[in-house]
Amino acid sequence: MLKKQMESYISKSVIENKIELFKEEKDYVEKHKLLAEDIIIVEKENASRFTDAYMERSNKESEELISEENSAFLSQPIEYLKKNKDEFLYFESRWFELIGVEALSLEVDDVFGTYNAMFGLKFQKKMGDVLKTYLTKELQEGIGSFSLMFNQGEGLWDVNFALDNIKGFQEDMSLEEAFHLIYHFIFNLVQTIEEDM
Repeated sequence: MLKKQMESYISKSVIENKIELFKEEKDYVEKHKLLAEDIIIVEKENASRFTDAYMERSNKESEELISEENSAFLSQPIEYLKKNKDEFLYFESRWFELIGVEALSLEVDDVFGTYNAMFGLKFQKKMGDVLKTYLTKELQEGIGSFSLMFNQGEGLWDVNFALDNIKGFQEDMSLEEAFHLIYHFIFNLVQTIEEDM
């Protein structure tokens, strides 16, 4: 899936033998030799990745919309979610779609007080063991580190993991940095699973 998605993205993005890619995509493209040798890669700054993301703040209990936010909201510290535990942040980005993620949300867990990322991941049911193995290995096995369930109706995995358990997480990071960390983690997850297929 990731390889096909990347090939499609490349075919639409090469302009005059040049393509702009973020670090994760650049490394992937180089590793899998997806570009002709005469194409120049320009590495983009992470700060521009989520400028066109769609965000909503909503009430956890009622799921009622509080407000739509623009990319300026991402400069808020992640601690915003601890101060507003009754809210969750719904996040859509073409970059998450590229790696097979649907409907990402971020909130603070009421029981454990961890920052939880929840999303649908487009992988077949048979990939369950590989997913569990990867998450167990990578999430430092803290309390409530992850849950995983196959959603038969949607045909995807419902994934929930504690961001606190990802290497590189810091409580003083911004929401933007948190979404970059989540993206990097899921990108590596998807890449690892595809290589094991």
